[in-house]
Amino acid sequence: MNRVVLMGRLTRDPDIRYTQGENSMAVARYTLAVDRRTKEKETDFISCVAFGKNAEFADKYLKQGTKIVICGRLQTGSYTNREGQKVYTTDVVIDEQEFAESKSTATNAQKGTDNRANGAEHTDTPSNIAEGFMAIPDNVDSEGLPFN
Repeated sequence: MNRVVLMGRLTRDPDIRYTQGENSMAVARYTLAVDRRTKEKETDFISCVAFGKNAEFADKYLKQGTKIVICGRLQTGSYTNREGQKVYTTDVVIDEQEFAESKSTATNAQKGTDNRANGAEHTDTPSNIAEGFMAIPDNVDSEGLPFN
């Protein structure tokens, strides 16, 4: 089974191109920065490619810094560069992509980054920590909730 699920941030805006021919199709390429769960902060930079509607979505809604979750498959390939050397590639071909944070959380995170850069201190508020979810009050009976 060849299935990949990753969450990270775009390192740059997607590069969108269109295939030639009668049935032109959009192709978007972007790199996803994915943090490793280690004591030392390590990041992997994963090359991603999306076709058709997924590429059009990436072009319209994704930009540098956007936090997304992708599902897809690994695809390897190779080509010969202009110097005659064989170059090997590994890409994640996107089947699904969706936002991993709300627009307001992303905006607040960006403002916090800007404030820290200017010497101001940023504190996480409950809305920033919850990322769009609301805490259930103590006085609510859990049996009345629509999930287990």
